[in-house]
Amino acid sequence: MKALLNLGFRPFYTLAAVFAGIAMLLWLMSFTGTAQFSTYLPGVFWHSHEMVFGFSAAVITGFLFTAVRNWTGQPTPSGALLGAIVLVWIGARVLLVSGTGGLGAILDVLFLPVVAVAIAIPIFRSANKRNYKIVGIIVVMAVLHCVFHLALGGELPASLSRTSLFAVIDVITILFAIVGGRVIPAFTRNAVPGSDPTHKPFVEIAAFGLLVLLAATTLASGEMALNPWLPAGLAFLAAFAHAVRLALWQPSLTLNSPLLWMMPVAYSWLPLALVLRGLAGLGIVLPGTWIHALTVGALTSLMIAMMMRSTLGHTGRELVASRADLVMFLLLQLAAVLRVLAGLTGNDGTLTLLAGSVWIVAFALFLLRYLPMLMAPRIDGKAG
Repeated sequence: MKALLNLGFRPFYTLAAVFAGIAMLLWLMSFTGTAQFSTYLPGVFWHSHEMVFGFSAAVITGFLFTAVRNWTGQPTPSGALLGAIVLVWIGARVLLVSGTGGLGAILDVLFLPVVAVAIAIPIFRSANKRNYKIVGIIVVMAVLHCVFHLALGGELPASLSRTSLFAVIDVITILFAIVGGRVIPAFTRNAVPGSDPTHKPFVEIAAFGLLVLLAATTLASGEMALNPWLPAGLAFLAAFAHAVRLALWQPSLTLNSPLLWMMPVAYSWLPLALVLRGLAGLGIVLPGTWIHALTVGALTSLMIAMMMRSTLGHTGRELVASRADLVMFLLLQLAAVLRVLAGLTGNDGTLTLLAGSVWIVAFALFLLRYLPMLMAPRIDGKAG
């Protein structure tokens, strides 16, 4: 238990997995009308917000507090300071469903700026210029989150609450693409003899430029009516760029190692989600289809793959996927497929319940497998 505050991945991966199950169960209860909660963030609004700023923010924080220490050689929060940051996250989650929306919103808005400062100090102290953009991404997320709560409280136009939430999803997608572009080719190159995953500058510029433009159209859509072909066209082009980007990383060479191929599988959901986003913009499929292809299929799949790998590595264990790891990852893929099918078929009841249930089982398996590792000291006796 004492080891839980040694390094950021330990408490935040634990909390993210616990919250993933609890939050999904609460949402399914709300979805079926079994129970209602949170007058501050009612129904689907709570579900959307908490999956982004509760679950995803916890995983991102755990990853960055751990990775930034490796990138910079500088300390990141641990011990009492890490515990205080954890309490801010927990307080926001509890208060937002307990009816104390005002204080919950304050803690909720406070969390990301604290994370930004915590990673900015070691990054700027070490002049680690490559990762200045990571600090910028967290700052942008924090600003948009503040806009979300101000719009919800009536201080800004109400339409900005939805716009800012979707814009944050776009920003997280950019972070996903940055991290994926670092870890997938690097892990493949290091683990597969003879592999040569590459980055082509024109593909990188197109892939990221189009994601930034898509985020800009999300923000603009809150203030003006856009020709639907503009965001749809950007989404189709971005899908092609990211499919090419993934192909350059030689994902087929990872098939002999589940811990390797999980990451390109997660990334492959991004082009699909972008195609579905374009089709949704043209009114051909429901918006929930692309949203869940992106958030469950792409973002959460990469998150759980990284959670597995970094937990194994940072607790001194061999980087080999167990049968349980494979099962939980495949369950998450099934949850994504079911949720996308719910949008494509219009069967938003049964398939949504099945998808949510499978999601809960996947994270329960994660806790059964990894909670003992997260709570115990490294088996090799090293710090962390």
